[in-house]
Amino acid sequence: MHQRRWRHLVVINQPFVTSDHACASRSFLQQSASVNPHLIVPAGTQVVTRVEIQNSAGEILCMRGAVAVVIKSPTDNSHAYQLCFLNGVESTLHRHEFSIRKQFQEDGLQQAGAQLTEFNLYDYVIYRCIVGSRAYALDHANSDIDRRGIYLPPAQMHWSLYGIPEQLDNKDTEECYWEIQKFLILALKANPNVLECLYTPLIEAVTPLAEELLAIRSIFLSQLVYQTYNGYVMSQFKKLEQDLRNQGTIKWKHAMHLIRLLLSGVKILKEGFVPVRIEDYREQLLAIRNQQMSWKEVDNWRLSLHQEFDMAFAKTSLPERPDYEKANAFLIKARRSMVDDLNRS
Repeated sequence: MHQRRWRHLVVINQPFVTSDHACASRSFLQQSASVNPHLIVPAGTQVVTRVEIQNSAGEILCMRGAVAVVIKSPTDNSHAYQLCFLNGVESTLHRHEFSIRKQFQEDGLQQAGAQLTEFNLYDYVIYRCIVGSRAYALDHANSDIDRRGIYLPPAQMHWSLYGIPEQLDNKDTEECYWEIQKFLILALKANPNVLECLYTPLIEAVTPLAEELLAIRSIFLSQLVYQTYNGYVMSQFKKLEQDLRNQGTIKWKHAMHLIRLLLSGVKILKEGFVPVRIEDYREQLLAIRNQQMSWKEVDNWRLSLHQEFDMAFAKTSLPERPDYEKANAFLIKARRSMVDDLNRS
């Protein structure tokens, strides 16, 4: 049994709701074997038969598993397809009687990989925190609890042919856990969601290894924050402007978070720290969400923050790039820790 030592478990008023771990493990390994009733396979597609092709005398013309090409598709899957086999035989089959060749080749890997569902991937979460409105101090009575974090998969699963999911998602409980390498890459790219995970004050569970990551979290802060934050806000404001023109309204909560993102980015460049809680601007931000601030006022604030961002970028002491070497060294150490666990088991 895989063991984890937890530290700094913070008690939150709302209890942590566990999710269906087995489903999370299976979802990335298995694709549905059932036929999509709405997908029409186009002519020219190579397929593999699931049945034998026989003539009226019962003689086998093509074996089960033979390759054919679709030469005529029906208008819906209640009717048959016309197929031509490599030996020149033509026959009609319904959709459930053949597989698309590329999918057929992948089925074996998926079925063999199903053995890895014995791993309960949520058992390998090494860091769990709360982000979103509750962490920003912008929550209200009905706000969701957004949990994010990192999971470190077992070595034999990571080494296997079948791969590992880049993240575990549970929409019902608002949880997302990134595989450790994916998390580090996103942090190095100055992804706001991931950086906030490293700086949120609401930490629910952390292993000693994750504590080490928090201790070096400043290695991810660089001038890339300027491009990442600025670029995202600019593109999203253009979409909001389109919504305003086409629909006459916008998602005001989204506008609020875009302004919050600019405020955060400016402070990162100035102070080398990710300010998850924006308490100094709480009332103004809530005024946006509650539509107590006009679109023109919001846009003017956005433009002034872009200018402030420019000035902060010109004077920042942050490095041009994050520390890739230290991030890589941490990843290798994390991977080795799972090898040690395997050797001890």
